[in-house]
Amino acid sequence: MTDGDRKMVVVARLRAAPLVGWQFACAVLLGVLLARLDWGGDPVDAFWNMIFGQPLRLLGIAAVLGVWAYIIGMWRRRGDYLRHDGVTLYRGASAQWPLALVKDVVVACGNLGLESLRLVVDDDSEVTRELVKLYMLEGPPEVARDGVMFAVARVGGVMRPVTVH
Repeated sequence: MTDGDRKMVVVARLRAAPLVGWQFACAVLLGVLLARLDWGGDPVDAFWNMIFGQPLRLLGIAAVLGVWAYIIGMWRRRGDYLRHDGVTLYRGASAQWPLALVKDVVVACGNLGLESLRLVVDDDSEVTRELVKLYMLEGPPEVARDGVMFAVARVGGVMRPVTVH
């Protein structure tokens, strides 16, 4: 896979089962919200009732469609979700970091108790960046961490021993 004139190297892939599950959940929730809308009367009355009478359901439908579109984007990139070109680390189509600024990759537990692979970046910030939830990864987190740290070492960073926190 190439991006311009740089060769992309895949670091981690996503599992298909969680993505299919999230898409199914979005479809069910969208169906429930659409069924709960008041479709009665002529089309003009139904439209005005949806816009002004049921704005929370309409906002819920918009939110579900937004999440569904995001999950479809993850589905399309599942085979090369984490990748690098020797200069930049990419997460899907939404985020990228220069490999020269990457200090470490750690496993951390989030607010909901879900563990995720997080990136420690040297940009004068104390915040780590989430790469991917562990349940979404196709392989073990050590493989993804090693891939990122190997790429960092090739750029000129410091290769650290493999440890998963």
